[in-house]
Amino acid sequence: MIPNYYYIIIFLFLGIAFVGSAFAVSFLFRPKAPSEAKNSPYECGEIIQGDSRIQFNVRYYLFALIFVIFDVEILFTMPWAVVFRQLGQVAFFEMAAFILVLGLGLYYAWKKGALQWQ
Repeated sequence: MIPNYYYIIIFLFLGIAFVGSAFAVSFLFRPKAPSEAKNSPYECGEIIQGDSRIQFNVRYYLFALIFVIFDVEILFTMPWAVVFRQLGQVAFFEMAAFILVLGLGLYYAWKKGALQWQ
């Protein structure tokens, strides 16, 4: 009778062997002399113009983060709205507090000018 932890060790070694063999096979069959186009920073066929390091305005990222926050809010409120009648008053006040915190965050971002597109 083999103890149970031996199965874990066997599967661990099999997993390592599988990943190692996949790396070895890909190393053996990969192209050895990549072309100049393959070594270029972009493989989309566009000719590179200028420096690839461009500074973006931080407002783009703030806008995206605010969008993600309100997108996640919808993910939380939709299931809650479906079962609202079964949850009762406690769930209503919890969701009201959640929406209040998000509203305060939106008000803060608005007052700081994060929502103005320039």
